[in-house]
Amino acid sequence: MQRSIATVSVAGTLPEKLHAIADAGFRGVEIFEPDLEKYKGNARDIARLAASLDLQILLYQPFRNFEGMPAENTAANLERARRTFDVMHQLDCEQLLLCSNVDKLSFADPDRQISDLAKMAALAQQHGIKIGFEALAWGRHIHRYSAAWERVKAVDNPAFGLVLDSFHVLSLGDELKLCGIPLEKIFFVQLADAPRKNLDVQEWSRHFRCFPGTGDLPVLGFARTLVDKGYRGPWSLEIFNDAYQAAPAGETALAGFRSLQRLEEQLGKPA
Repeated sequence: MQRSIATVSVAGTLPEKLHAIADAGFRGVEIFEPDLEKYKGNARDIARLAASLDLQILLYQPFRNFEGMPAENTAANLERARRTFDVMHQLDCEQLLLCSNVDKLSFADPDRQISDLAKMAALAQQHGIKIGFEALAWGRHIHRYSAAWERVKAVDNPAFGLVLDSFHVLSLGDELKLCGIPLEKIFFVQLADAPRKNLDVQEWSRHFRCFPGTGDLPVLGFARTLVDKGYRGPWSLEIFNDAYQAAPAGETALAGFRSLQRLEEQLGKPA
C-alpha cells in the first residue's frame, strides 16, 4: 500500500516539509492548503518539487463549508470550487477533500445538502477532479461517517466518494462498519491516533493527534476493517500535534513512516 502523509503533520516551510517527507520514505503526500498559501512561489513550483522528490500529490485539502448554505451563497461557493480545481491542476493533483460544514448559517435539511453536493460533484467531474467527502467529528449537521455515506450514496456520481479518517470515526466512539458501502466509494483513508483526553473533540483533534499505535484509539481495528473490505489504496497520516510542530521535520516524518510500517506488519498477522 502507498504510504502518505499530510504536510500539516510536520514543521517547516512547504519545501522543507516535502524534503523531509520524501527523505523519510514516503511516496505520497497531501498538500494542506494553508501550507501552500504561505509558500511564496506558486502551485506549479510545488508540483515540480514533488515530482523531483518522487512524491505523488494524492490529495489537496481542505475545502470547507459548502453544503447546505443559504441559496445566495451557492454561486460563490461553486466559483470557489472552480478556483480550487485550477490550483489542483497546477499541482497535478486529482483529488480534493471536502469537509462537512461547520458554519452556523448552514441548514440541516439533507435534501438541500445533497442538492449542493451534487452540483459540486458534477462540476468536479467536468474538471477531471474527484471529491472525497469527510464527516468532521464536530460537523454542524454531518459528523458521523454513516451520515456522510448517505449523502455520497444520494449524490450517486462517480466523482464523489468518501474520505474515512480514523480520528473522526473513533473519537466519537463509533466502530467502522462498511456493510453497504462499495469499495470503489472509499476514495481515501487518513489515519491518526490520540491519547484519551477529556476535551472538546475539536480541541482534542487540533492539538493531540499522534501516529498510529502511540495513542489510545483502536486504529488497528479500524485499518483491519478496511483491509478486510479489500481496500488497497493509500494509508495517509493526518496529524495535528503541537509537539510534532516543535520537533525537527525529519524526525517527525521518519517516526510517521515507521508507524505505518508497524501498522502494516500488524495487519499482516491474524487478528
